[in-house]
Amino acid sequence: MVQSSLTRRSFLGAAASASLLGGRSANDRMAIGLIGTGGRGQSHVRDLVRLKDRNIAITAICDVYRPNREKAAALAEQGFGIKPKTTTNYKELLSWKDVDAVVIAAPDFTHSIMLKAAVEAGKDVYVEKPFGTVFSEAKAAYLAVKKGKQVVQVGTQKRSEGNFVAAAAQVRSGVLGKVTRVEMAVNFQEPRWRRANEKIDPADVDWKMFQLDGRITRGFDQRLLREWQLFPETTNGIPGLWMSHFIDLVPWYLDDPYPAGAVANGGVFLWKDGRKTSDVFYTLLDYPKEFLVSFSMTLTNTAGSRNLWCGTRGTLDAEKWTISGEGSREKDKIQSESKIAPEGKISSHMENFLECVRSRQTPRADVQAGFSHAVAGIMSSEALARGRRVRFDRDKLELV
Repeated sequence: MVQSSLTRRSFLGAAASASLLGGRSANDRMAIGLIGTGGRGQSHVRDLVRLKDRNIAITAICDVYRPNREKAAALAEQGFGIKPKTTTNYKELLSWKDVDAVVIAAPDFTHSIMLKAAVEAGKDVYVEKPFGTVFSEAKAAYLAVKKGKQVVQVGTQKRSEGNFVAAAAQVRSGVLGKVTRVEMAVNFQEPRWRRANEKIDPADVDWKMFQLDGRITRGFDQRLLREWQLFPETTNGIPGLWMSHFIDLVPWYLDDPYPAGAVANGGVFLWKDGRKTSDVFYTLLDYPKEFLVSFSMTLTNTAGSRNLWCGTRGTLDAEKWTISGEGSREKDKIQSESKIAPEGKISSHMENFLECVRSRQTPRADVQAGFSHAVAGIMSSEALARGRRVRFDRDKLELV
């Protein structure tokens, strides 16, 4: 009798490999679909091309706007040597069985809706921030991911940046003592959103798909398509566009996932060009672990950016990257200022996602991180819209 060359050990190893990627070997090519091919989506194409030695390829492209869709498809074909299938319908892309994972980089209002659909279709997902802009949709996506087995990475990339990783370790070690106040401010002046000089042919746009099953009710609107950052139908403004990156640090550094309450103020004070989302914004959030977080942003002046974490023993300045005893009068205050050295050898945010798709491990910015920043951002935008304090019931996962 001829013995099989497949030993029990090699059989178990093969079975373990086959369990990755939903039954595909870890050595098999990972087929990736891209949904949303504007500036951020095309940046993801370039990132993935740089990582093509990880045995991946972009095989599917979806966008409602033909010029962007064709440009991204051409970039992918040039980078991977494979012509991707294209569509304007994200549901069609999600139905393709030969797509293993998707990257969602469509406008903000689509993220939680598309994420929920993707995980229910069995796809692993890299989803851009914000995780969601409408609470009911963000919660539905969160519960869908928690119910399933898909790997989800949220695009809050500071979790993959060396300085922020090193600072997290410092704060979590307790070196600052009890942190009671966090101050964050981001400011710029140039109109980064401006697409006003473009002339869009309606024939190049699948407007029905952009409306996302009736979510957008108005007829074709070139400005809404290309400057969606300015309108409440398509974004919750500064909380989703910018605050999401910074408020994501709070549950990470201080291990408190949701604010207890939020108040906010702001308005359109300079860019009176038809925009509806604030160009000056301020929110204050209180957390159950007894600390306050202030976040402010202006699109009207570049001065005053800061990122301060104030504890009883001293202060972290995450703009200057120092930890010192500044502000403390305690006997055990930090005695001398030290510079934070960036944590080395950190893979990129996208590479971490690919690694976790292969290994089925939890990525750095997982679904809990995404939902946490979404809750804080949505509470702040709701507080601004309502003109009153918004609270969060973390047991029921409901806004109050």
